[in-house]
Amino acid sequence: MPLVTPLDSNHDKDTKELAQFFNETLGFCPNSVLTMQRRPAISRAFINLNKAVMANEGRVTSALKRMIAWVSSNATGCRYCQAHAIRAAERYGAEQEQLDNIWEYRTHPAFNEAERAALDFSLQASQVPNGVDEEIKTRLYEHWDEGEIVEMLGVISLFGYLNRWNDSMGTSIEDGAVESADQYLGKNGWEKGKHV
Repeated sequence: MPLVTPLDSNHDKDTKELAQFFNETLGFCPNSVLTMQRRPAISRAFINLNKAVMANEGRVTSALKRMIAWVSSNATGCRYCQAHAIRAAERYGAEQEQLDNIWEYRTHPAFNEAERAALDFSLQASQVPNGVDEEIKTRLYEHWDEGEIVEMLGVISLFGYLNRWNDSMGTSIEDGAVESADQYLGKNGWEKGKHV
C-alpha cells in the first residue's frame, strides 16, 4: 500500500490539463502526480518543471534524457522510476539494442563515448556522497557543451526528487510501466518491490 493514496485524475482541473503531457511520454498519468495533487501547487509546479527539463533542446535527445533518468534511478534504487524511465526511453525512440543492453552501457557497442560520459555523469551525480569529479568533468567537456551539461543535470536532479518521492511514498506502479520494465530490466532482476 502506498503511504498516501493517489487521487482521481479529475481532482484538480489544472493538474489534469497539465498532466496530458504524460500521455505522450508514458501513455498514462503517473500515480506520483495523482498523489502530488493533494497539494495542487506541487503537482502543477512539478509537471511544469518536468516539461522544461525534458524538452528536447538539441543533441541531448529525448531518448538519452530518459536513459540518464534510468541510470540515476538505478543508482538510487527506485524501481518505480526505473520502470518509468525505461518506458519513456522506449517511447522516445531509444535504439532497441540500447534498451536491451542499458545495464551494460559502459561496455556495449550500442553506446558511443558521448553517451557513456553522460550516463557515467548520471551515475556519479546520483550517488551519496556525490561522485562527480575532475575525470567526469573532463569526459563531459570532450563531448558536450555547458548548456547540454545543464540539461543533463536537470534530468538527474528531477529524478533525484522523483526517486525520493516514489520510494518514500511506495507509489503503486502502473501496468504500462511494469510491462516495459519486465521486458528490458527483468532479465537483470528488476521487480516491482514495494510499488505494488
